[in-house]
Amino acid sequence: MFLSETWQREEEFFHLKALCPADCSAVGKPRPCRRGGGLAFVHKDVHKCTVTQSQDFSSFESQMVKVGVSSPFYCVLVYRPPGPAAVFLKDFSDFLSSIIKLEFVLILGDFNLHVDDCSSSSAKELLTLTEAFNFEQHVSEPTHQKGHILDLVFTLGLDILNVSVNDVHLSDHCFVLFDLHFSPEPRPSAVRSQRRVISSNAADTFTDLFDPLLFMDCLDVDNFIHCFNNHCVDILDQVAPVKLNLSAQKKACPWINEDILSLKRLCRKTERLWKSTNLEVHRLFLRDLMSSYNAMVDEARSNYIRQLVTLNKKNPKVLFNSINSLVRPAVPVTPVFCEADSSAFLRFFINKIQAIKDKIPPLPCTTAVFEPVSSMWSSFRSVTFADISKLMTKIKPSSCSSDVIPFRLFQKVFEEIGPCITKMVNLSLSTGVFPKAFKHAIVEPLLKKAGLDSSDLNSFRPISKLPFLSKILEKVVCEQLTFFLDQSNIHESFQSGFRKQHSTETALLKVSSDVMMAADSGKRTVLILLDLTSAFDTVDHQVLLRRLRDEIGLSGSVLQWFSSYLSGRSFSVSANQIGSESADLLCGVPQGSVLGPVLFLLYMIPLGKIIQRFSDVSFHLFADDIQLYCSFEPSEIQKLNSLLHCLVEIKQWLSENSLQLNTDKTETLIIAPDDSIPGIKQFLGDLGQFAKPSLRNLGVIFDKDMSLVQHCKQLTRNCFFQLRNISKLRNMVSRNDLELIIHAFVSSRLDYCNSLFSCLNKKELSRL
Repeated sequence: MFLSETWQREEEFFHLKALCPADCSAVGKPRPCRRGGGLAFVHKDVHKCTVTQSQDFSSFESQMVKVGVSSPFYCVLVYRPPGPAAVFLKDFSDFLSSIIKLEFVLILGDFNLHVDDCSSSSAKELLTLTEAFNFEQHVSEPTHQKGHILDLVFTLGLDILNVSVNDVHLSDHCFVLFDLHFSPEPRPSAVRSQRRVISSNAADTFTDLFDPLLFMDCLDVDNFIHCFNNHCVDILDQVAPVKLNLSAQKKACPWINEDILSLKRLCRKTERLWKSTNLEVHRLFLRDLMSSYNAMVDEARSNYIRQLVTLNKKNPKVLFNSINSLVRPAVPVTPVFCEADSSAFLRFFINKIQAIKDKIPPLPCTTAVFEPVSSMWSSFRSVTFADISKLMTKIKPSSCSSDVIPFRLFQKVFEEIGPCITKMVNLSLSTGVFPKAFKHAIVEPLLKKAGLDSSDLNSFRPISKLPFLSKILEKVVCEQLTFFLDQSNIHESFQSGFRKQHSTETALLKVSSDVMMAADSGKRTVLILLDLTSAFDTVDHQVLLRRLRDEIGLSGSVLQWFSSYLSGRSFSVSANQIGSESADLLCGVPQGSVLGPVLFLLYMIPLGKIIQRFSDVSFHLFADDIQLYCSFEPSEIQKLNSLLHCLVEIKQWLSENSLQLNTDKTETLIIAPDDSIPGIKQFLGDLGQFAKPSLRNLGVIFDKDMSLVQHCKQLTRNCFFQLRNISKLRNMVSRNDLELIIHAFVSSRLDYCNSLFSCLNKKELSRL
């Protein structure tokens, strides 16, 4: 279905979402520069439809959609506002020339030209132009209340039948309906295997059947987990057996109830009656029914949103996600992949990391000299059931297809299976063996942004999922490792990533404070942001283990456990529960794990020591984001040599540690008076080409004056965008609930890194 003149605002999606049936998606293209206009395209999710980029013209609006993959056709929706047509005809000719290579095309929309008027030269020229490009026009009845044909349907290489024009009294234009005979390949239905809905008494039944004596005597952790998993599966097969079903992936409106559906059916019945009799009384009856239907939908939706806010008052994250799903664009339906696609993703992810590794020179075979560590850690402390219970209150719930017990059931039966979990953890810690069952990750491709081309594998980000039990074990080890690091003071002082009481705000506050104090002293500052390419995925395991042994002080069963943790890992790709073959994970810290970020920070510790050798260079790290800055007096520009030499050594260290600097994302900010910036750029040489007037640093826009003016402008725009979306709900919720929603969507944005706002002038502060 194609709609013109939607009057849709920029970034406004609420009405399009309300329009869609459960098995459909809508894509809109607003026209923000004038009233009216706006285009929208609605399609069933069973077909693969992709919005494609086309040239924009000032004289008309257009939206192009590709339907299908291997044998696609293209739909182009057009809206031309009223007025002189000379410029439009030239632009439309250019547009047709730009799509001349396409074999199957459908062009339709409101052209605002009276093609039924023989005296209209513009209409004649349009028809002559389209005929020259071999397009056929199919509408022959008036499509406007005033009796002219304004809405047109052109085809190239497509068969169209049963063209009809229907007035349904919703607009001054009529609906143009037709049958398009084409065979785009539908999305294959995904076959999902899932356990039957777990009933309320499932936990009691599970507890009654669970017998820990069957495996509690096992002294091998792998054998223990194997027996535990098999026993749990046997019980679940009785409590909630696995069933196969075709996934329709419906996006049902949760507020639609049976009363609404019943009234909708009555509206349909009355509409058919009116069309058959064409009596005024039936039209009026239909109008009253439609008013009642709309009022009932509005009331049901309001009640649903009120209840949603009430239930999640104390859970801002859930409240944010729930409301966001109502006012933001619909998330594109996850593409349904065949088995070959999953394997293609597997090869793509493997080749991506291999390509990075190939660009890194081989690791040198040198014997490094380390300072002797002051403390050693050789054995873990055993844990109790109380420790595991306390940990369960801290760990975030997660689910994975390799989880034997669904998380909701796991919570209910934890008191019964908790001692077994405790035994499993202690077996792993005492023997120094990380279970094989926890070493396989399921990777799910996720679109990086809504609207990206799902046929391009680069549009996807790999999301790694591990069994929930593995995260419990990792959390136990992580707490003991963190305690050891704190006791031994083994931390990089200027690392703010993945550490308690450290955040992006503390990192930015340190850097901005140093830069502004230097500016107060009349100094200039050069700030460089360095970014690493897939840093977590390229960590060398042998280098990491040597670092844990020689620089951190791990030994005995602790070092053996971490060696077991890193070795023998594998992953497979799953798209809509269609899995690929398995592949070995030969490098990188495990993504989606608890210990992965901590191990990466330990891997990066020597980098801080290298930078500290350059007294004129300051730095701050946030995981793999590196901030280097150097402040100097106007007469001391030669201090920048230290910055350049430091950068050379950083690149060398990264290369020696199997990490790669992403030069495309290297950015430079020169904080200095305008007249001195050219000289500094020249001194920096090649690095000067990366200099920008402003840059985004951990979510905050720094400018050359450190005034945060650009950041405030962007923040203000974002907040007003959220307020505009929230305004759609203002009549559906109470004032108190509206305040909660505003705090979740707006106040949270204003609060982010607000300690930096101490430098703002009154104008910017009042704007916020």
